[in-house]
Amino acid sequence: MNIPTNYKIIGNELTDKIILVTGANRGFGRAMTLDLAKAGATVIMLGRDLASLEAVYDEVTDAGYQEPMLYPLDLEGATPEHYEQLQADLLTNFGHLDGLIHNAGIIGTMMPIEQYDIKLWYSVMQINVNAVFMLTQALIPVLNKSKDARVLFLSSSVGRDARAYWGAYGVSKFAIEGLSKTLSEELEKTNIRVNSLDPGRMRTEMRRTAYPAENADKNPLPENKSLAIVYLMSETAEGINGEQLSL
Repeated sequence: MNIPTNYKIIGNELTDKIILVTGANRGFGRAMTLDLAKAGATVIMLGRDLASLEAVYDEVTDAGYQEPMLYPLDLEGATPEHYEQLQADLLTNFGHLDGLIHNAGIIGTMMPIEQYDIKLWYSVMQINVNAVFMLTQALIPVLNKSKDARVLFLSSSVGRDARAYWGAYGVSKFAIEGLSKTLSEELEKTNIRVNSLDPGRMRTEMRRTAYPAENADKNPLPENKSLAIVYLMSETAEGINGEQLSL
């Protein structure tokens, strides 16, 4: 299923919405944070690098958009206790959560499974799968307190059609697709809608790592695609659930 890439922010369509974005400090996460805040949402910016989180925070506030909240957390080292604390903090400060966008992830390295470094495999799986599971599990009770909540898992084409040498990253995205579909079935009778999204080619550092010989200037900027995230978090998209979306 494809979604509109030419969505225009109407203005304040996400007012009073509380949306948590992981990896909000750079790339696609930065772009969607700016657009969500422009549409009126309070964005919980989660990332491990406080300095870059603060830089994006300044961009948002300097533009006059809705002030976000910073939440520094290293997903690789985070424990269930960290996620329990996040749950408590959100309930205390906001009382509910309207959106959870799993954007953070690492690519690992490109090599055959037979040669893949075990420690790197663990790191990719911890950030791309285990942390996503623990964060989602901890925040379902907070999402349940929203009248209209969304969970969006950022995926990839290599998580839908296997490709050689993509190693832990490809496997992790297959896992994310399965988690998204399973969760959408389990939460079907709630107010929580769950989907995965393959954003396609973008001019990001992760893309440059995966395709070092590619002419990156030919790829769309993250800002050219992030408006679709506002659409998916808006009331217009309330009927979309259990879908594998693409940009």
